[in-house]
Amino acid sequence: MAKKEKQNKAKKKRWYTYLVEAYQISQKSYSWTPFAVFGPLVAGIVLGVVLGAVTHQWLLWVLTGVLLGITSAMFIISALVRRASYSQIDGMPGATAAVLGQIKRGWVFDQEPTRFNRSQDMIFRAVGRPGVVVLAEGPSNRVNQLVKDEVRAIKRVAPSAPIEVIKVGNEAGQVPLIKLERQLRRLPKRISNEEVTAVAQRLRAIQTSALPIPKGIDPFNTRPNRRAMRG
Repeated sequence: MAKKEKQNKAKKKRWYTYLVEAYQISQKSYSWTPFAVFGPLVAGIVLGVVLGAVTHQWLLWVLTGVLLGITSAMFIISALVRRASYSQIDGMPGATAAVLGQIKRGWVFDQEPTRFNRSQDMIFRAVGRPGVVVLAEGPSNRVNQLVKDEVRAIKRVAPSAPIEVIKVGNEAGQVPLIKLERQLRRLPKRISNEEVTAVAQRLRAIQTSALPIPKGIDPFNTRPNRRAMRG
């Protein structure tokens, strides 16, 4: 019985399998991925050979070129797979939660939306050094009322907390999903780490999404594979 259970257990993935998965995710969205990834690798090796020939220190420069090429390729595939993952979930309900899931450090947030409507427009809330950030997912003309309700509720329990509103989407005045992480990191810091904890605790009193998430919406299932996105 124990032997059978062992066989049924999924085999632990090797580190290189995550690289393969990351490469496949990127290539699915960008057909030029092989050139972007292997180009720098080949260039690094060629550069090492050339410098080795000039200086007659073959071992030093060839190894340096190989390491430089590998590092460049890893950096590029990490950036590409992140962009590809976001582009694949762009427009899906709960995609904002996937981005938030990549920047946990310094932020307190819930994977579930704090507000939503029948059109599957959603409000997510994140608390960090910039204050309380209200993230609206959906067409601008439909999410305005949800934003107003959320801001009003926040001010009731944390009246002194700074509030930022970001509308996520591809319309004019919205922040594209792929640029959301950068936008959050660029927000000016206005409160201390201690205040972040205090505000987050206060906001737990207005968890308006205690009701089940609308059918078919599960932000957890929209998160890209973190290991793959790291390359």
